[in-house]
Amino acid sequence: MKKILGLILCAMLFSIAACKEQGPDKPNRADAIYYGGPILTMNSDQPRVEAVAVKDGKIEAVGALADIQAQHRWRKTEMVDLGGRTLVPGFFDAHSHLGQVGLQALSANLLPPPDGPVKSIAQLQQVLRDYLASSPNPKKYGVVIGFDYDDSQLAEKRSPTREELDAVSTDIPIVVIHQSGHIGVYNSKALANAGITAETPNPKGGVIGREADGRTPNGVMEENAHISLLLKTLPKFTTEQATGLVEAAEDIYIANGITTAQEGRADPTTLAMLIAASQQEKLKIDVVIYPDMVMNENNPVLNGPLMSRAYTNHLRLGGVKLVLDGSPQGKTAWFTKPYFVEPKGQRGEYRGYPIFETDADALALMVKAYQNDWQVLIHANGDAAIDQLIRVVKAAQAAVPGYDRRTVLIHGQYMRADQVKEIKTLGIFPALFPMHTFYWGDWHRQSVAGPERAENISPTGWMLANNMKFSIHSDAPVTLPNSMMVLSTAVNRTTRTGYVLGPQHRLDPLTALEAMTIWPAFQHFEETRKGSIEVGKVADMVILSDNPLGVQRPKLAEIKVVETIKGGKSIYRIAAK
Repeated sequence: MKKILGLILCAMLFSIAACKEQGPDKPNRADAIYYGGPILTMNSDQPRVEAVAVKDGKIEAVGALADIQAQHRWRKTEMVDLGGRTLVPGFFDAHSHLGQVGLQALSANLLPPPDGPVKSIAQLQQVLRDYLASSPNPKKYGVVIGFDYDDSQLAEKRSPTREELDAVSTDIPIVVIHQSGHIGVYNSKALANAGITAETPNPKGGVIGREADGRTPNGVMEENAHISLLLKTLPKFTTEQATGLVEAAEDIYIANGITTAQEGRADPTTLAMLIAASQQEKLKIDVVIYPDMVMNENNPVLNGPLMSRAYTNHLRLGGVKLVLDGSPQGKTAWFTKPYFVEPKGQRGEYRGYPIFETDADALALMVKAYQNDWQVLIHANGDAAIDQLIRVVKAAQAAVPGYDRRTVLIHGQYMRADQVKEIKTLGIFPALFPMHTFYWGDWHRQSVAGPERAENISPTGWMLANNMKFSIHSDAPVTLPNSMMVLSTAVNRTTRTGYVLGPQHRLDPLTALEAMTIWPAFQHFEETRKGSIEVGKVADMVILSDNPLGVQRPKLAEIKVVETIKGGKSIYRIAAK
C-alpha cells in the first residue's frame, strides 16, 4: 500500500512539474509549430528546415522537428501539418498600386485573354454596354469605368476613340484605362465635363490625341493629360465606399500570398482613402505608400508621423514617387533610339518623351526628398529616362550628401548594360518587371523596340552578373497581382507565342523567390524584420500547393496559394473543393 501511495505521489509530483514546465508563463512555448513539408526560409545560412515555431506573431524557432517539439511544444501548441505542401515567407509586393486595384474591382474588365475577354474594339464596346446595362456602379457613381484594355492585343492594334466610346453612350461619362495605366480614352461627355476642347493645349509631360484636323481631341489622352483628366472624372467616394474599395483590393493581394503590399503612386484621394482605412483598422496586411511627389508636394502628411519605418494600424509612408517617362507597351516611354514601329501620327524618329522636360525640374524634387530623408521611387522605362535618372540622382547625392537612401528604379525595362554599373555605383535598387516577357514580349519584339533590343527587357541576368539585389513585381493593376505568375515569368521568360525572350536573363526558382521576399524586404528597409523565416522576424508566411524548387519550371504558374499567414494568424485559406 505504501508503495502504491508512493507511486501515486510521484506521479502527482511529476504531473505538477510537467504542467509547470509547460505552463504559458514559459517564454519559449509556441502558439503553433509548422512541419510536415518543405520549408524554404530564404535565409542562406539555413535555407531549409523541418519545422518552424511561432509565438506572439513572430518566429520563435526554426530547425529540426524533434528539437523544436522538445523545447517549444506545450499542451496548447497548435501542430500544423503541412501535408507535403511548402511553406515560404510571405510575399512582398515590390511595386504596384493597391488603390487602383480597388478601383479595378468595380470596373468593367477589358483585359485580353487569358485574364479577360477583349480582343477587338467591337468586343470592348460590347463589354461596356453589358456593364452599363447590368452593373449598379454606373448609376451609383455617375461614370462608366473600363479597366485594362491593351491595344497590342486588339485586332485593330490601336486604342479606341472618343467616337467609338460615344457609340456606347453619350449620356454618361466613359473612361477606359490602358493596361499600362499611362493612357486613357474618354468619350465626348467626359471630355466636355472636364472642359477639354480643340483649344486645350497639351500639358507638360502629356499629350492630347487629336483627330485628322490636328485640333479636335480624339479621346486618347497620354501621361499627364490622362492623369489630370482621370482625377476629374473619377467619382467622389464616400468614406464607406472608399474603405470598401481598399478591402476589395486587399483581398486580392491576400489570396496571392502577399503580406506586404505597396501603393506605389498615390494621388491625394488615394492617400486619404488608405489612411482612412487604416484609421478604421480595416487593413489586414501591411501597406507601404509612396505618394506622387508632384501631386502631393505640399501635402502636410509627408511631414507627419506616418512617414516612418514603423507601421500604424498596418500602414506607413515609405517615401515619395517620381515619374520620368511612360510605358513602352503604350509607346510613351522615353528612348535614345526610335521605336521599331512608330505610333500612328508620329514620324520615323519618334522616341517617346520625358515627363520632366529638363533635369532641373526633376532635380529640385529629388533634392527636396533627400533633404527630408524620404526614400524615392523613380519610374523610368526607356533608356533615355534611365539616363536622366542617373544624372539627377548623381546631382542630388552631390547636393545633399548622405547615407543609405535606397533610391529605387521602378521597372527599368530598357536598361542598358552600361547603365547597370552606374546604378550599382549610385546605390540605386532595381525593382524590375519580368511579367512583360509574357504579356508584351511579342509586342516588344515586333513593334516596340525590335527583336534585338527586346531580348534585354527586365535584364535580371545583368543584375546577377553584377552581384546586385533586385526585386520583381506585378505593377497591379497593369497585370493581376498573381504571385505565381510573377515567379513563372521571371524564371521562364516565355512570350504568349512560346518564344523565350532573353534566355540569359532567366532566373532559377530560388533566386526568383528571393526577389519576391528577402530582397524586396531590403528594398523597403524591412530586411531585419521580414522577408525570411528567421528567429525574431514577423511570422508572415505562405503555404503553397507545391514546392517551386521541385516542380517543372513551365508548371510554376499552376502552383496555388493554399494559405496566407500574417503575423502568425491565418488570413486566407483556399476553399476546399
